[in-house]
Amino acid sequence: MNKDNEIRICCDGDRGLCKNAIGRQDKQLNTYDWLADVPGNADSTDLVEVQFKHTRKGYYHNSNNLELKKGDIVAVEANPGHDIGVVTLTGRLVKKQIKKANLKSADDIKRIYRIARPVDMDKYREAKAREHDTMIESRQIAKDLGLQMKIGDVEYQGDCNKAIFYYIADERVDFRQLIKVLAETFHVRIEMKQIGARQEAGRIGGTGPCGRELCCATWMKNFISVSTNSARFQDISLNPQKLAGMCAKLKCCLNYEVDDYVEAGRKMPSREIILQTADGDYYLFKTDILAGLITYSTDKNIAANLETISAERARKIIEMNKRGEKPESLHEDGKQRQSAKPNADLLANENISRFDKAKKKKKKNKQPKQQPQQQQPKGQKKPQGNAPRPPKQNNPKQDDND
Repeated sequence: MNKDNEIRICCDGDRGLCKNAIGRQDKQLNTYDWLADVPGNADSTDLVEVQFKHTRKGYYHNSNNLELKKGDIVAVEANPGHDIGVVTLTGRLVKKQIKKANLKSADDIKRIYRIARPVDMDKYREAKAREHDTMIESRQIAKDLGLQMKIGDVEYQGDCNKAIFYYIADERVDFRQLIKVLAETFHVRIEMKQIGARQEAGRIGGTGPCGRELCCATWMKNFISVSTNSARFQDISLNPQKLAGMCAKLKCCLNYEVDDYVEAGRKMPSREIILQTADGDYYLFKTDILAGLITYSTDKNIAANLETISAERARKIIEMNKRGEKPESLHEDGKQRQSAKPNADLLANENISRFDKAKKKKKKNKQPKQQPQQQQPKGQKKPQGNAPRPPKQNNPKQDDND
């Protein structure tokens, strides 16, 4: 059974995820086509999404009505010449992706020429083999010209007629002289494209501190500015080493749940409000925003007599204090409840001398060391063995005979 028949069986049968929808997983920004097994999906539009090196994608018209599926290598129109890319999406979802990419006009959408031929692939491999050496040499050229920029990557077009230089710069750079030198050195058309630190991390790829692949390398296309306010809303410690990602910028995932925290934080009382009870005054110590729990302390600066109550109960006490009333305690039943503290010390119930006992057992098995022998005076014979020789006793029989 060939692969085409296998894919067709998976699409026709009711066996969960469609294999044709998943396609290749070795490309960054992979999109799951959940409409791939819907009849007529591929014929609904002639738009096709094609991906090139790393995270660069383009959208093209299938004007020649080629039977394209996810994973096909195609030759597409470029300016000038042609480029080689991989089909990553077809059908109705391509229109959604175009809106997401914010294409300004329909003129930006070019067309697909053909499925790549062996001659095209040989030229493509030749172009890719030149990219690393070109990047190293171009960095040295930019350094000799004194330009404050970093060339992070170089991408050759499939026909070797054009090269895209991706660079990072904090300030505006006048690279007109650089383009002339690069064109004379590599004999190709030069295009300079500035990218940010997050885009560079997405192109390189990697694994984040969460243990998963970087979001910018898997699904994120549009980057939104991240501020430290997102960490404040979520009560996250403002530690630069923990808040920074692989790109040395604030993590994009800080914005994922900030809206939920802001909405839940509106139901929490102010930190400056003091709860007055018959037992004394309570100051806010910490809050669990999503759980809606607040912990109060009898001391303003340290954790003393901690009591945890719900946000609803805290608001009731605030209303009672405004009317001049003081409840007996923070809890509704008037009893003090100590919050159950989790056992942070894993060795709290263990005997700390358990390792010492094992060592003592080992010492018992060892043979005792021999003590140094004392020097004997001259003229006296050395007794044999370690034990001293017992004194000589008289024979009783000899005494009777005498």
